[in-house]
Amino acid sequence: MTKPSESPASWLRERRSALLGDDRIRGADLAHAYAELIDGWLASLLPPEGGVALVAVGGYGRQELAPASDLDVLMLHEPARRGVAAAADQVWYPIWDAGLRLDHSVRTPTQAIRTAVSDLKVTLGLLDARLVAGEPRLFDRLRGDAVEGWTRRARRWLPELMAGVRARHDDVGPVAFVLEPDLKEGGGGLRDVTALRALIMLAGESAPAEVDAAAQVLFDARVELQRCTSRREDRLLLEHQDEVAAALGLGDADALMHGVAAAGRTVSWHLAGAAGRARPPLGRRAGARWWPAPKRRSELAPGVVRDGDELELAPSAEPAHDPGLLLRVAAVAAAHCVAIGRAALQRLAIEAPVLQGPWPAEVRNTLVEVLAAGPRAVEVFEALDQYGLVGRILPEWDAVRSRPQRNAFHRFTVDRHLVEAAAQAAALTERVDRPDLLLIGALLHDLGKGSAGDHTDAGVGLMRTLANRMGYVPDDVETLVGLVRHHLLLPAVATSRDLEDPATIAGVATVVGDIGFLNLLDALTEADSLATGPTAWNPWKEELVARLVERVRRSLNGTPHVPSSATPTADRALVARAVDGIRVEGTSHHLSVAAADQPRLFSRVVGLLALSGHDVRAARARPAGAFGISEFDLEPHLGTTPDWDRFERQLRDALEDELDVDAALLERAHAYGRLRRPQAARVAPPHVIVDNEASSEATVIEVHAADEVGVLFRIARALADLALDIRHAKVSTLGPEVIDTFYVVSFDGAKLSDPGDADELERRLVEAVSAGKACLAPR
Repeated sequence: MTKPSESPASWLRERRSALLGDDRIRGADLAHAYAELIDGWLASLLPPEGGVALVAVGGYGRQELAPASDLDVLMLHEPARRGVAAAADQVWYPIWDAGLRLDHSVRTPTQAIRTAVSDLKVTLGLLDARLVAGEPRLFDRLRGDAVEGWTRRARRWLPELMAGVRARHDDVGPVAFVLEPDLKEGGGGLRDVTALRALIMLAGESAPAEVDAAAQVLFDARVELQRCTSRREDRLLLEHQDEVAAALGLGDADALMHGVAAAGRTVSWHLAGAAGRARPPLGRRAGARWWPAPKRRSELAPGVVRDGDELELAPSAEPAHDPGLLLRVAAVAAAHCVAIGRAALQRLAIEAPVLQGPWPAEVRNTLVEVLAAGPRAVEVFEALDQYGLVGRILPEWDAVRSRPQRNAFHRFTVDRHLVEAAAQAAALTERVDRPDLLLIGALLHDLGKGSAGDHTDAGVGLMRTLANRMGYVPDDVETLVGLVRHHLLLPAVATSRDLEDPATIAGVATVVGDIGFLNLLDALTEADSLATGPTAWNPWKEELVARLVERVRRSLNGTPHVPSSATPTADRALVARAVDGIRVEGTSHHLSVAAADQPRLFSRVVGLLALSGHDVRAARARPAGAFGISEFDLEPHLGTTPDWDRFERQLRDALEDELDVDAALLERAHAYGRLRRPQAARVAPPHVIVDNEASSEATVIEVHAADEVGVLFRIARALADLALDIRHAKVSTLGPEVIDTFYVVSFDGAKLSDPGDADELERRLVEAVSAGKACLAPR
């Protein structure tokens, strides 16, 4: 195999490098070829004397050898075999010399089995054992005892196995619903595939074809990830997704993540089912295997029977001629917390027709029943999804199935987000007059994300089609269409507009029209936000939306909103406490500043807040004689209260040009830029909206830009350069993007009136936020 001058380690390094550099071999094919290369090499290292065997275990045993995988090797030997240590050294040292990771052990078959009895990890590794070289009889004895031991001791091992699965899931998160999944340790990842196959073995079965296909998707991605990073990497980070997709011949990262999400969901669903079926009850034994005792069959709905712990179709059921059967099965499963049996799912997948319109009221109400089950409905939809059955109910669903969102604001794929939103809405139905419309609206509000263009515009058309197909009357159709059209209205207004401005309240009241629709929209907003992720619904946002809804409700009842403002007495008191023209008073959540009025006051306060690491949520500015007063609602930094005395000294220095806020922020941006991760979503180019109609007293400017260090400061500085006075500001962060809204007037208190001024304003603001890219560029 080797030339006289060539060491075994050098030989392997050369051929391993050539194999990994051959881009004609990809994914699992590469892993198998690599395993075969290692097999032949290890066989050449094993001494020719008998009485020993080299056994591959774990991933190497399955020939799933990724570029950075460990070699899991067991050397078996006869109890009386002499020179075992020397034989082992002849194998282990070349592996280390080649720079490979090695997980090794040297045991007799009896010792190996004894170790497996007390160690679940060893037990699972031996289930995938494979003879590489040496005495077959040693391996055959080990393999037989390992499988028998796993089956015989399953009742003992299952709780530990599933506890480990749950711990991994809690620690790492699911493969299907995170932006950067851990392909090995994540829920639905490759370790779960190993656990699933071990559970399936207890039933004497082989893994379903869909599980094998899902495992290959995950493993192909893992192989190419390690290949492109040249390191032991299992988390599919955003910066590698395009490269991995290209290596696998996929169109782009979205196509890759769609496949990974679908694979993770398949593995998770099958693992949950296998774990449920493998629960060993006390006192019942069938041979060496433990299974639940059968329960008496009972009919729970027409065509739907309970058989043990699962639902099955009655012998008389005719899915092809009973359009409502599929939803009846789902409703019974949700109501009784019973899994739908695989035989039922398979038969429905073959025979159930696509629901045509208009639906009978009974069918429509059955879908509402499923959604009203809340969290249990999520499990039912997941089961239907595994067999493509959601598309039989709603054909448009297939366009969003496992569709990734690639946005840190969202934790779920589009389809799972919709089901989660409906589950959240189920807890809010008492707040509305039409729970059915709320649940259907929640389920379908983002369906347009499967179409090109603006998802709301696309969703409006889809909802109109679906609502008519479902048999809703015209008024209900318009309500559902309105929920889709305006599902972002309340959070957008609450987080970006001045809720003290009567024009804001009147504008929302005009759009919603009546209190019944307002209540529906309010509940949908909360359900949608809760289903989006932890950053989408926090106490600050919840309070803003509640304040907006209450003021709109009063307006619809005929009570116009009267704005509140700080009392002149409070302003005078703050100014009176100003020493040498400046006063700073703050808590961890709020800051008030009084200083001699000047154009750059607001921007410098904002810049200093950015330097201290505090995010501004909202701000108001107003004159008080010769002073300007600015108030800020803050997002506290690490739960700490700033040193406001120091902040006041810094502000004094900044206003006297003794502290260069621009330079300090630039330095912080460079430091932050070295640490920051790539954006979790594709952020649109910055753009600016200038609106002279949204407020009766000020011009409203809305700036959309990437969330970067100092972006609010740069905007405020640009507005000051344009001689505009900020009266109110709202800051909203949506994942990697910020939407900053400013109510501005000229220094004489007037709104912008010249269209040319608006064009210049847009240009200058885009330049200001784009400057952040230069700040973050490497020096």
